[in-house]
Amino acid sequence: MSIKDRPRPSWPALVSRILFLAGLGFLILNLVFPQAFSPKPQQVPYSLFINQVNDNEVARAYVGQDQIRYQLKDSNGDLGQILSTNPIFDMELPQRLEDHSVEFAAAPPKGNNWFGSILSWVIPPLIFVGIFQFFMNRGGGMGGPQGALSINKNKAKVYVEDDETKVGFADVAGVEEAKTELEEIVEFLKNPQRYTDIGARIPKGVLLVGPPGTGKTLLAKAVAGEAGVSFFSISGSEFVELFVGAGAARVRDLFEQAKKKAPCIIFIDELDAIGKSRANGGFVGGNDEREQTLNQLLTEMDGFAAGDATVIVLAATNRPETLDPALLRPGRFDRQVLVDRPDLPGRLKILEIYAAKVKIDPAVDLKAIATRTPGFAGADLANLVNEAALLAARAQRTTVSQADFAEAIERVVAGLEKKSRVLNDKEKKIVAYHEVGHALVGALMPGGGKVAKISIVPRGMAALGYTLQMPTEDRFLMSESELRDQIATLLGGRAAEEVVFGSITTGAANDLQRATDLAERMVTTYGMSDILGPLAYEKGGQNNFLGDGGMMNPRRNVSDETAKAIDQEVKDIVEQGHQQALAILRQNRDLLETIAQQILEAEVIEGDQLQGLLEQVKALEPATV
Repeated sequence: MSIKDRPRPSWPALVSRILFLAGLGFLILNLVFPQAFSPKPQQVPYSLFINQVNDNEVARAYVGQDQIRYQLKDSNGDLGQILSTNPIFDMELPQRLEDHSVEFAAAPPKGNNWFGSILSWVIPPLIFVGIFQFFMNRGGGMGGPQGALSINKNKAKVYVEDDETKVGFADVAGVEEAKTELEEIVEFLKNPQRYTDIGARIPKGVLLVGPPGTGKTLLAKAVAGEAGVSFFSISGSEFVELFVGAGAARVRDLFEQAKKKAPCIIFIDELDAIGKSRANGGFVGGNDEREQTLNQLLTEMDGFAAGDATVIVLAATNRPETLDPALLRPGRFDRQVLVDRPDLPGRLKILEIYAAKVKIDPAVDLKAIATRTPGFAGADLANLVNEAALLAARAQRTTVSQADFAEAIERVVAGLEKKSRVLNDKEKKIVAYHEVGHALVGALMPGGGKVAKISIVPRGMAALGYTLQMPTEDRFLMSESELRDQIATLLGGRAAEEVVFGSITTGAANDLQRATDLAERMVTTYGMSDILGPLAYEKGGQNNFLGDGGMMNPRRNVSDETAKAIDQEVKDIVEQGHQQALAILRQNRDLLETIAQQILEAEVIEGDQLQGLLEQVKALEPATV
């Protein structure tokens, strides 16, 4: 989309600019060539100057390092002609001048330059006026000193319906429910009579909520493209400046412009930059600049009731819990639209959109790629397609193959290969058994994904090897037994080190952290503990095991006895998974050796070869664990 052209400057502004440039040029010339604007005195030999001094014909002299200027007396004794001469090294000159009553100084005289005197009075005001007019025009022609510096002018980009590049709902995939909600907004902007006739009131504000990269900004552009109305786009951080009151003034200016172009859409990206709850800062009722900006936004959204201006505010945030409750009440942001990570059909549609922009091999199976990328947002899938295209171009291929997509997935999930990181034979052997331990335990666990690849090639910053598990379907719920199986799989690598070497290394640090976090969520969030019962001990914990991840939320205030019980229960769950992994590996000791020796030779095992080996894993008897 293209930004709307700025208006041409007026004739007074154009004249001011010309005068400003002319005055600036004269000032520069006068500084660089000062002699060009003053009369040049007649040059005489130094001997003549000395003779005139001795004859008492010199009234005053100005001695410089490279020139001596002096003024003669006329017949009446008044000041007369000005002459100049080149100085020589004459130590007696000051005494000679004093003896003949000649006034002398070390500064050059100011010539009788009436033209320069006039310009010295005229040029500075013109320069000031030109500079003032220049900043006024940069401020968008707003009057007053505030408009001159463009402090209170909003920085919204205005997109119009005749843009060369237009984004529509056809360019957005994987968020069908959100598109359905927003199609109603588009229909109202196109045909408001249909809703007003029945007495319905369209929402004034629509809040797009979702994780980063899910396409909230793209959806807002698609709404404007479908509706064909003016579209004001601005980020929440652009309202707040160092100057007090600038944010509130920009909000007023933005809504005033929007009402003039109604019907139109205002899109505020990253609303939480100005819309955070006022109670969180501890300065309720204060004069904070961000708070004043929020207050003005609340006032402007309430002001839509008067008049016929059809202005709809779209806003996006990935932290709705931090927003002020006054923003979310009916009459402001009446509706929240969830823009979540896409499911399997949604990921397939997104891949089809981005794959159409690159040359892919006809044999590429996009559905298989979509299956292997659960939890990927739209931005992640776009990056995945681009990464695969870069790999194909690097290998000087004309099309993108399935192998390029597989390597791109591993790059995104595990990081870049570090073939330059050379492990010694002992470390390589430990990594091989560690990864095979993960694979053997994971092959028997129904709660995990299918083991697709084992590699001992280092990747990323810390991974010396990895076992790649790919889910066969999207999962939204998991049972307690499946979560325990995941913990056992995470501890399979550490268990393999114990079984084979009788000791452990630091390689299982990340596995232990993930296993402990999962066990703690089972106890404190999911209520999967017979001792503690169905209680939630975690503040604001995720209700779904497929949460956004990240840092664990702090526990509620509990007694010392309850905290000890939680810690003991977490330890018991992790230890049970550890013992389960040890039992599986001891029962499949020979297979562990076989696969480890093969991976030491090939470094990577995948595909049918890996599946044939994992099918030989023997399951445990129920009484063994």
